[in-house]
Amino acid sequence: MSETALRVAVVGAGPSGFYATDQLLKAGFEVDLLEVLPTPFGLVRAGVAPDHPKIKSVTRVYEKTAKHPGFRFYGGVELGGHISRQDLLDRYHAVLYAVGTAADNKLGIPGEDRPGSHGALEFVAWYNGHPDYADHEFDLSATRAVVIGNGNVAVDVARMLVLDPDEMAVTDTADHAIGPLGAASVHEVIVLGRRGPAQAAFTTPELRELGELTRADVIVDPADLELDPYSEQWLEEQGEPTNKRNVELMREYAAREPHGHERRVELRFLRSPLEILGDGETGAVTGVRVGINKIEDGRAVPTGEEEVISCGLVIRSIGYRGAPLAGIPFDERKGLISNLGGRVLNADSGEHEVGEYVVGWVKRGPSGVIGTNKKDATDTVARILEDREAGKLNAPKDADPESVEKFLAEACPNVVTWDGWRAIDAHETGLGEPQGRPRVKLVRTGEMLEIASGVPSEA
Repeated sequence: MSETALRVAVVGAGPSGFYATDQLLKAGFEVDLLEVLPTPFGLVRAGVAPDHPKIKSVTRVYEKTAKHPGFRFYGGVELGGHISRQDLLDRYHAVLYAVGTAADNKLGIPGEDRPGSHGALEFVAWYNGHPDYADHEFDLSATRAVVIGNGNVAVDVARMLVLDPDEMAVTDTADHAIGPLGAASVHEVIVLGRRGPAQAAFTTPELRELGELTRADVIVDPADLELDPYSEQWLEEQGEPTNKRNVELMREYAAREPHGHERRVELRFLRSPLEILGDGETGAVTGVRVGINKIEDGRAVPTGEEEVISCGLVIRSIGYRGAPLAGIPFDERKGLISNLGGRVLNADSGEHEVGEYVVGWVKRGPSGVIGTNKKDATDTVARILEDREAGKLNAPKDADPESVEKFLAEACPNVVTWDGWRAIDAHETGLGEPQGRPRVKLVRTGEMLEIASGVPSEA
């Protein structure tokens, strides 16, 4: 570490934070990567489906970044708790927020908060072992579930609900979720899309995986694939290759004879949820009242027809939004940190907040795949480099790396370094190896801290 180098605090150790960190290091900055959890990697650890180990292998790229001599990791540090925005500005030439989107979007319909109606973020974090969700409980005794949404997360949720226990047993699904998911009574999952099959947002590999499930058929009504004239023309002239491949694959599914598996995943389109039904005002979910749509000029508009789908479990997967951080300009309507091209903007003046930047989903919204964050990071880092050349970075009071480290240790006595994370990683992989699993995740923060420090807790 150099006393004279320009130093950046990156807040959030998910993909966008790591990609930005790598580019900043290569541009000559020193970077301290701060993360609220004791563990790095964000949604790669807590969001990617457990049966997708190839996607999780992207962490090898991030591990290479961590070997750079200008890199330091501090896990278990909460912005707005242990440290403040001003604490960072007092110690770094630039602060880059990469905190992601930590809340589910709401449908805004009656019955949304009934028992048995959950946001996808909550469900995904539970089966992936996020410490904040490890004690959540889900009643999986219903025979039919409805997943609302047409993105990759919706498909992941549907797949996890019907995944064969033997397939799940070799993944890093959290131990507390393996039993309930394996014993779930859910035999039918209906995935609802507001628009038509041509506009579905999932990627083709995710869609293809549904057709490869060992104990579930994938069902698509051929009538749902009779595209309206607008969608037909849009798909032919403007649609992305992914949209075209998706429609072709769904036509294959529609023509396929079911294998007679005990479970099924059905894709239904042109359906908008209007109300989540239940017993009384606060009773558990008994169904979803949906409106039937049609496509006009690319938009889903109601036809006035309705139907009721009976079910006992609803998972809402309609996207995520950011949560405000203390003192940092936030656009409540968009659910994002206020910014222009990655430069944080003052909420009142609209001017750039000197030295403050944002990257990833909390900058642009929850879209794209993991790799999308690399280009997004490049765009924001370019703004930082422009401001460095123009002499417009922040002027911290004390950017000495040793002073910063001392400050963080005092502000957060249980801070986890990269060596601490490596100890957690080794412990988890060691637990998983005898079971033929990539790892057995620790889901209690106290246990993570104990392993990271090498000092047994007194409890």
